[in-house]
Amino acid sequence: MRKIPITLAAFGLAAYAGFALAATEGDAERGKEVANLCIACHQADGSGMHIEGGESWPRLAGLNATYFAKQIHDIKKGTRVNATMTPFVNMLDDQKIADVAAYYSQLEPTAGQGGANADEATLKRGQQLAERGDWSQYIVSCKSCHGPGNRGAGDVFPGIAGQHTGYIETQLKAWKEGTRKNDPQDLMGSIARRMSDEDIHAVAVWLANQSAGSK
Repeated sequence: MRKIPITLAAFGLAAYAGFALAATEGDAERGKEVANLCIACHQADGSGMHIEGGESWPRLAGLNATYFAKQIHDIKKGTRVNATMTPFVNMLDDQKIADVAAYYSQLEPTAGQGGANADEATLKRGQQLAERGDWSQYIVSCKSCHGPGNRGAGDVFPGIAGQHTGYIETQLKAWKEGTRKNDPQDLMGSIARRMSDEDIHAVAVWLANQSAGSK
């Protein structure tokens, strides 16, 4: 019998809880200085950048500080592989990571990019996966973990509404292929492996065109 992956979410909380308890308190003012390292790719306002058919750098503005810091620590430790980011994160100690995470967390989220020309069928499928899932394929809805409007749920599940199409698509494919593995209990991997490439594109497009909310 195949198990529904949503049951894994509760077990993944412990890993994040341990990280949160050990986290260094950040200072957003100091973090603004650290963020100068990030501007070339992620822009001065933290909006990131999406090149249609090319690379996509994620929006950082408005991301939960604890989640953000964990991703930087994971890249630094090598548990999340990102060759572009590695030289930059290696310049940061724990305090600077906490500071830059605090800085980006208090910035106003910006609009996602990509998928403006998506057809109605693609958007409809993307909305289904994001809001209701597809139980015939054992695919849990995004909002089951990422919260109402997919705007994030606490320190564990980041806001994905308003994130760039290319970035969402790249990360889902990385989980599907096993090249990204830093999620608790393989929660995202187990979901992504049930999704076709068309599903991944559809949900990425739909999420990118949703509001990330406001601070």
